[in-house]
Amino acid sequence: MSDSYSYPGLGVSSRDQAHTVFAQTMGYVALTAALFALGAYLGRNMSGGTGIIWFIAAFACLIGMRFSARRSQGLTVGLLVAFGLLIGLAFAQTLAFYASMDTRALWQAGGATALFIGGFGAAGYATRRDLSAAARVSFWALLALIVFGIVLIFVHIPGGALIYSVLGLAIFAVFTMFDFQRLRRNQDMNSAPLLAASIFLDILNVFLFFLRIFSREN
Repeated sequence: MSDSYSYPGLGVSSRDQAHTVFAQTMGYVALTAALFALGAYLGRNMSGGTGIIWFIAAFACLIGMRFSARRSQGLTVGLLVAFGLLIGLAFAQTLAFYASMDTRALWQAGGATALFIGGFGAAGYATRRDLSAAARVSFWALLALIVFGIVLIFVHIPGGALIYSVLGLAIFAVFTMFDFQRLRRNQDMNSAPLLAASIFLDILNVFLFFLRIFSREN
């Protein structure tokens, strides 16, 4: 079926609708990233124990977005805004620590993340092969990686931190491709905030994995 048909009575092709959803979703991603940076700046001098509180609050916003997506786009966008700010506050102390140790690692991680997301995002957007199965496998791989990370806390494995980061990047390469494929296929404007949150989480995790790698090198 051609993707250039028009919606009855609207005169809007599905391709135009998809482009509109893409633009709005990426706009939400940029907004979330800006709010994350603001939260990280505002929380840079907070006590370390408050980070977990902000993290739980940010997670609650994500859950709320799941329920509000079909009911109110305005509420979903509001929860996305709150999520971006709260997750920035949650990671403020982590980023402040890395900045105090080696600011160069932050810039290197940021540049590597931009290239990584740009490359794998474009690949996912362009591919015609359904990546759903790969995403399901990556989900279970992510759970295994979390268990591996817990093991690393108690057991010293030579090169374990580097292995952890490289495996994490491989997993989120698949997630990034899958999310951008969903973005290409999606024509529902109401789902744009949820897609933006998912893509932003891909970006954030990739950034943190690169940050661990570059901070070790420096």
